[in-house]
Amino acid sequence: MRKCLRCETEMIEDLKITPANTLASIQLKEKLIKPSAAPIEAALCPKCGYVETYIELNNREELEAIIKKQKEK
Repeated sequence: MRKCLRCETEMIEDLKITPANTLASIQLKEKLIKPSAAPIEAALCPKCGYVETYIELNNREELEAIIKKQKEK
């Protein structure tokens, strides 16, 4: 359960982001996570309208590998 950072209301989770046109994209400087393995998702606060994006990782080991790679830079 995610709580809104602004008003602490429980957020609606697991929303998908769909670009309005084919030119919209999000690019990372380095490809840390395969898009198919961890798609970008969103959560919406029904009270204040705040939207939060996040990557839902499949397992703890995947997250630890990403953090380790970032620290090595």
